[in-house]
Amino acid sequence: MEQTQPPQIKHVAIAGNIGAGKTTLCTQLGKHFNWDVHYESTENNPYLSDFYLDMRRWSFNLQIYFLNNRYQQILKILQGDTTVVQDRTIYEDAYIFAPNLHDMGLMSTRDFQNYFDLFKTMSSQIQPPDLLIYLRANIPTLVAHIQSRGREYEGNMSLDYLKRLNERYEAWIETYNEGRLLIINADDIDFIQKPEDLGNVINMVGAELHGLF
Repeated sequence: MEQTQPPQIKHVAIAGNIGAGKTTLCTQLGKHFNWDVHYESTENNPYLSDFYLDMRRWSFNLQIYFLNNRYQQILKILQGDTTVVQDRTIYEDAYIFAPNLHDMGLMSTRDFQNYFDLFKTMSSQIQPPDLLIYLRANIPTLVAHIQSRGREYEGNMSLDYLKRLNERYEAWIETYNEGRLLIINADDIDFIQKPEDLGNVINMVGAELHGLF
């Protein structure tokens, strides 16, 4: 009798608030497991700096850009034959950032409903990640990371904005049932300066991946 091969893990995604350490962890995991890395497109994003100067004017444009970009990434992952680790997920755009902008009065109800309908159509055409890693971090950790990387456009960000996002992240993760989930507390680890911390995270990820087979 022929043995069936275990399904290949194609898509690992890292979720977390601004400054949680997603990009760094993506890079480290990509290096260790020999995965391709799909970073969030912040450097060449044509809306981001405008958005931070005038959120109400540019919120819908920015969210559509992110949604489209993330959707394209997922299609490439599913069509490809390598394992990819993705910096932020399509779910975070739809369940955290867009509704937060709507609640803050920075995106109109009409725009938000249009946006969310588009997300629902897109998400019905794709599969969730094989493994979702959530980097949980409190506000002081996020602020320290944001300040240390010194991105000019992030300088205007308020603590209230970060706090609102964190509350939404926690609510989303509590109900996440799309697939396997690993929660890592970013307040207690430093995977840049401490090799043993990185080793522990790699072991945790490895254990989750073995559980997928």
